[in-house]
Amino acid sequence: MMNDKSTFKAFRVEEENEKFVSEIKEMPFQELAEDEVLIKVSYSSLNYKDALSASGNKGVTRNFPHTLGIDAVGTVTSSTSEKFKVDEKVIVTSYDLGMNTDGGYAEYVKVPASWVVKLPENLSEKEAMIIGTAGLTAGMSVLRLIETVKPEDGTIVVSGATGGVGSVSVMILNKLGYKVAAITGKEAEKQYLLDLGATEVILRKDFEELQNRPLLKPAFAGAIDTVGGVILQNMIKSVHPLGVVTACGNAASIKLELTVFPFILRGVSLIGIDSQNYPMNYREQVWNKLAKEWKLDNLKYNSTTITLNDLSEKLNLMLQGQLKGRTVLELA
Repeated sequence: MMNDKSTFKAFRVEEENEKFVSEIKEMPFQELAEDEVLIKVSYSSLNYKDALSASGNKGVTRNFPHTLGIDAVGTVTSSTSEKFKVDEKVIVTSYDLGMNTDGGYAEYVKVPASWVVKLPENLSEKEAMIIGTAGLTAGMSVLRLIETVKPEDGTIVVSGATGGVGSVSVMILNKLGYKVAAITGKEAEKQYLLDLGATEVILRKDFEELQNRPLLKPAFAGAIDTVGGVILQNMIKSVHPLGVVTACGNAASIKLELTVFPFILRGVSLIGIDSQNYPMNYREQVWNKLAKEWKLDNLKYNSTTITLNDLSEKLNLMLQGQLKGRTVLELA
């Protein structure tokens, strides 16, 4: 292996006396299997799944000790794959990375070549992790939405708008000329959302308290939901005929209590977004759009950069819903 040391630093979570504790540890390198690559990680990022894994959520990570991080970008230092060569810049997001396979919160990460995407030329490593799984999920949601809904059709409503997926969705939609209504539970962040490109801000409590009826007054051409529960229900009930709603999260609730009326009386489409196992050809398409026609000029405004020493605090804040935008972990 092309490394000048025998170990590397990694952020590990361990189970001790039925509690989960985190620590930066020195880890040994492992030999590559067939069609694997070793990546020297430059940046990773914080996602809700990372925070759940850090808390010991067995629905995300079954076995501990474990290295977190469902995102990574960096340079290939060793490869047993014909697809990737040493010194190539690459991105890895989702699949099983950081869930039940050691992830990107480490100086080096070993992964199957089938999980890896070449870093697009017009995207820096840091920009790629400001985007990360959250931004990729936003891009997937936007891609499915704009297949049907056009800017002239009306406003798109986005939930969890100060979070990773929500904030990048607002930015992309604004870039593409859509009017965006941003839903948030953080009244103090109204100006932040307007600066990202939202044309209006709706408080979560107001949206959740809409009348509990099978259908609501049509108000939006489409919707991107990141939280589930009542918010998603009310989005589906309040989009225009032939409107499209995408759903990618369940932080609020896994339950969806609806009648079939939005679907059979208004022709509403509900599209699920699975970023974990998204097909590679579509994954590459979204990354290339994010590097070119969807390139976001204000990405840095939407991000905070931290080090390994800051991780425990920031992951706890994420679980509490206290982070906004994207948090990037610098390892280089």
